[in-house]
Amino acid sequence: MSWTVLFTKQAQKDARKLASASPALKQKAQALLDLLAADPYQQPPPYEALVGDLSGCCSRRINIQHRLVYQVLEDLRLVKVLRMWTRN
Repeated sequence: MSWTVLFTKQAQKDARKLASASPALKQKAQALLDLLAADPYQQPPPYEALVGDLSGCCSRRINIQHRLVYQVLEDLRLVKVLRMWTRN
């Protein structure tokens, strides 16, 4: 059973920036999004549970500089993508 992937407004902006930055970056991000839709806990690639302000969220690397930050809402079978750009 697949999961629903939902993008915040910021993640939508980030996705547009990513697509215009590099086709390889766009392809890698899309592969991660496909993986999240199938199973957000699947490894590899590894994910990192975040702490602090983003406690309860997870992060996966798109490349060395860019990350995909998301929140898993298990009761709704929903993956909410928060960011898809560099660390701030």
